[in-house]
Amino acid sequence: MANAPIKPLALTLGEPAGIGPDITIAAWLRRRELNLPAFYLLGDEAFVAQRAKAIGADVRIAAVSASEAVSTFAEALPVVATGERATAGPAKPDASSAPAALASIRQAVDDVRAGRAGAVVTNPIAKSVLYRAGFRHPGHTEFLAELAAQNGRVPQPVMMLWSPRLAVVPVTIHVSLREALNQLTSDLIVSTVRIVAAELKARFGIARPRIAISGLNPHAGEDGSLGHEEQTVIAPALKVLRNDGIEAKGPLPADTMFHEAARAGYDCAVCMYHDQALIPIKTVAFDDAVNVTLGLPFIRTSPDHGTAFDIAGTGKANPSSLIAALQLAGRMAATQS
Repeated sequence: MANAPIKPLALTLGEPAGIGPDITIAAWLRRRELNLPAFYLLGDEAFVAQRAKAIGADVRIAAVSASEAVSTFAEALPVVATGERATAGPAKPDASSAPAALASIRQAVDDVRAGRAGAVVTNPIAKSVLYRAGFRHPGHTEFLAELAAQNGRVPQPVMMLWSPRLAVVPVTIHVSLREALNQLTSDLIVSTVRIVAAELKARFGIARPRIAISGLNPHAGEDGSLGHEEQTVIAPALKVLRNDGIEAKGPLPADTMFHEAARAGYDCAVCMYHDQALIPIKTVAFDDAVNVTLGLPFIRTSPDHGTAFDIAGTGKANPSSLIAALQLAGRMAATQS
């Protein structure tokens, strides 16, 4: 049987006034050195050319279709038009920012679901800009879940932050700490860990994933003296998961889960709330951590940083996290195919 044709990665524009265009150009310029998988940017050729000029980058840009991206990638940065033109200057988001950013995301999802792309890689968005245009989602993750809906059913998106040294998943995501406590249930822990285990097998090639589950309270509750959620919420979830055959250990004290020796004992740490998971990974892998959305019917990765308006258009933006996101998306697509 002949090998399936290589599919390019669909890279979104992100916030046009942020560093997304800068790091996209910088990543493409290192394509040969790093043997990057072919990708195309969903945006506007003239806008990208203008940003390349602003940062002093010598880059050839080609307006193409998704089907032409792989053959174009070696000699030019492929740009696929979305129908929305951005006019925002560096660090100056304007009325064009939201429609251009959202059209890019929608087109990337359409392309991967139609088989024109192998994965979606998203540049950072500015949620404050999108909110002014009526965007109603807490972030990228929830918007992508809505776009992934099938027969009216929206999948549960699970946010993973991955690096070669550590992978983490928060059970509750973009909500206040008070709301996170309200949302945390045994059922949510079970559904989240089931998705993590399944995707570590299917898309990361880990035959038997080892998953560490944190406690919620200091010292994992200290046998109930510092909180009861470990006994009433987390332990019942662990029982269900172990009955499923999932290797899940915990609840573990979060303050001793992330040193080097502890990290060697698991493939992913599942934590109860956002900062409990993200502070450790941003400490040990700030430049090369990748945001991966699990639970969707397609692969999605993203750099683990924001729009960095303060350095947009200066040529100072570090493309390392985007490069890691492209490399991981390519690896996941190859594992899945």
